[in-house]
Amino acid sequence: MGLTYSTLKLTNLFTRQSVEVNALVGTGATFMCVSEEVALQLGFDINEVAQQVVTLADGHQRKVPKIAPIEIAFGNRSYVTEAVVLGNEPLLGVIPMEAMDLVVDTHQQKLVVNPQHPNYPVALAK
Repeated sequence: MGLTYSTLKLTNLFTRQSVEVNALVGTGATFMCVSEEVALQLGFDINEVAQQVVTLADGHQRKVPKIAPIEIAFGNRSYVTEAVVLGNEPLLGVIPMEAMDLVVDTHQQKLVVNPQHPNYPVALAK
């Protein structure tokens, strides 16, 4: 099993600036993560945004910038959320994946809309 990447459209809902990114799909990650470069392309000043404490894979905690509101779009799905500015490539975590009802097709190694709900996302509310 290898890494799964997918093209997403990210939009800053204040300025309407958008960028397409090739994001790593991280089923073990929580949030949407973007690099500083992507945050700047979206028009955010990362010195003037809120901060979020995150725990990294190695167990260390770090305070990082948090940008919002952003819209993540994939196929016929979208989700308005926040993203943390961390790392050198975009990373799609499970919160936006669950909200958009997206799944990883492990055979094709790609992100897809949930085949059980192809026309609209269905979220678990219990």
